[in-house]
Order: sequence, then C-alpha cells, then structure tokens
Amino acid sequence: MLSLTPPAARTAESGLFISLEGGDGGGKTTQMPRVHEFLSGPESPFVGFSSGADGSRPGGAPTGPPVLRTKEPGGSALGAELRSLILHSDHVADRAEALMYAADRAHHVETVIRPHLDAGGIVLTDRYLDSSVAYQGAGRTLPVEDVESLSMWAVGGLMPNLTLLLDIAPQKLAERRDVGTHDRLEREALDFHERVRSAYLERAAKEPDRWAVIDAGAGIDEVTEQLRDAITGWARTHAAVVAEKLGQL
Repeated sequence: MLSLTPPAARTAESGLFISLEGGDGGGKTTQMPRVHEFLSGPESPFVGFSSGADGSRPGGAPTGPPVLRTKEPGGSALGAELRSLILHSDHVADRAEALMYAADRAHHVETVIRPHLDAGGIVLTDRYLDSSVAYQGAGRTLPVEDVESLSMWAVGGLMPNLTLLLDIAPQKLAERRDVGTHDRLEREALDFHERVRSAYLERAAKEPDRWAVIDAGAGIDEVTEQLRDAITGWARTHAAVVAEKLGQL
C-alpha cells in the first residue's frame, strides 16, 4: 500500500463542482459544450443563485453563477504539455502515467478549479479523479487503493458534488472511434476498456448520491436530455446544498 495519508474526501465550501466521466468515444466531447450551455442558460436549475454579480442578464432576466468549462489532462498550460506526453508518446510506464495524471490534477485544482469554486462559481470538468481510478487503477491493473490515495493526496481531498457517467459498452465505443485517430489509451485492447467500465460502474454504485449514470448508447439529443434531467434532479434533491454553496439571490 502507498504510504501517503490522503485527506478525507470533501466538497468545496463554496461553488459547485460537476465532472463528466466515461470511456473514450462515449460522447464527452460532444456533450461537454451542450452541458456547459445548459448550465449557463436560462433553463439551468442554478438560475437565481449568484456569487456576487448582479445576478441578471440584459433586460433583467435572472442568471446564475459563472460556469467554467475545463478538462483533464490539459486544463492548464502545464496540463497541455503533460497531455501531449501522456496521450501521444510512444510509451509511458504505467506508474509514470499515474504520477503524471496526478501532477496534472494537482496543478489543475490549485490554479484553475479551486479559485473558481472559491469565487462561488460552477466548474464543469471533462474527467477528474475517477478517471485515474478507472484507467490507471483498473485498466492498467495497478493497485486501485494506491491510485486513489495518490489522486486524493494530489487534489487535497476535493471531490465533485455531482459526477455524470456516460456509460456504453466498450465494443460499441470501439465501433464509434474513427480509424487512425486513436491516442495511446484508445488503442488499448477491449479487455482494458471492459475493466475501465466496470470500475466506473462500481464507483457509481458505491456513491449513488454523487453519481448519475447516463445511457450513452442513445442518440445525441437524447443523451443531452438525460444529462439535463440528471443535473436538474440532483439540484432539486440537494436544494439545501445548492443554496449553501451558491447563495440565494
């Protein structure tokens, strides 16, 4: 076991943190801008909350907190460099890969995610800590507890309020991916991606209050609707948390 003693898992004291997870080819690239648009628009369940701005759009229509869209790896200048090394190098040793993701995540949280949350905003990230547990832990067959401990230490225990999992069978993912455009992880064998999926679903089952599993095998618009419904449902169920984290106008 890794000897690091990670801090306890916790959410930010202010702001809301939402992560989008799933296998490569599962639709995250397509859905990220749609979710961002929903969270930033008039139908967002967070309209009426504000982090200190006047809380309105031109014409007096209410708005919500600012929404930051980011990704891992690559959500910072350092992350962009690491992303190129991790995904497009000929070979990266498994443990080195886990450490590089942890380094990217530590810097990303410190310089991008936490400042926006501290200001009372909403952060939407394409991948977070759960990706490392699924890919480097289950996928690479490194000790899952070690990968999770390392990742938790890197982020200081910061966890999302809500994680949206785009779930689809790996065989269907393989059929979706364009030939010739695969990065190192996408090129892994089917059993690798099966382990990744199983790890995601296992984590979702253990923390149903944080996770929403989305059927990513549906049509694009239907998946978008599922995501919107999941966010709205979570906001209603956790109304007290939303009011505490964002502040009622």
